[in-house]
Amino acid sequence: MKQLVLDLGADPAQSLDTFQVGENTELAHLMHQFAQRASREHFCYLWGETGAGKSHLLQALAATPGARYIASDAPEAQFVFAPEVSLYLVDDVDRLPAARQIDAFALFNQVREHGAYMVATGPVPPAVLPLREDLRTRMGWGLVYQIRGLSDDQKIAALTQAAEARGLTLSASVLPYLLSHFKRDMRSLSTMLDALDQYSLETQRPVTLPLLRDLLLQGNPPPEPKE
Repeated sequence: MKQLVLDLGADPAQSLDTFQVGENTELAHLMHQFAQRASREHFCYLWGETGAGKSHLLQALAATPGARYIASDAPEAQFVFAPEVSLYLVDDVDRLPAARQIDAFALFNQVREHGAYMVATGPVPPAVLPLREDLRTRMGWGLVYQIRGLSDDQKIAALTQAAEARGLTLSASVLPYLLSHFKRDMRSLSTMLDALDQYSLETQRPVTLPLLRDLLLQGNPPPEPKE
């Protein structure tokens, strides 16, 4: 059988509407408030396991006017306060180098002084972040939310809905098998759903368990996404 080379293109743009809410209803509402700069609280720290959706939320907020996304490896200039930026989004604060931790601390204070907003993310609660003490303390000053991952049933329901939206029919065994034999975060699972759709079109075969197994054996599954 001819090996299929999967070309999934660029990652789709993230939005607050495509965030799988699950048990995070209050958090989802809060993020909409931050998007509108309507929250009474100006600082929020989000934590949770890899794949829970932290970067998804930050990238969705980054699409709003006057927002700046700041990765942990961003240059010093990204940490400089700018009057035209009203929302700063600092991803993976636990990975900030020592010099950038100083910059992030200074930015936090300027955001507070000017009444702007900031959302930061990390894998653990603020109290145990491996950061310099002053910055670690600042991460706990505002609202703190743990992003709760979806249950297996919720993941299957979300993926089934996504498949139906694109007119893709899945046999009943496909998604349970995928959860047992592939990465379990929703970003990776959604990417694999795209790959299954493409593979089904390329091979003119329905999306069944044998098709999924063939794709997983191709040796070139979809690349692992960030969070």
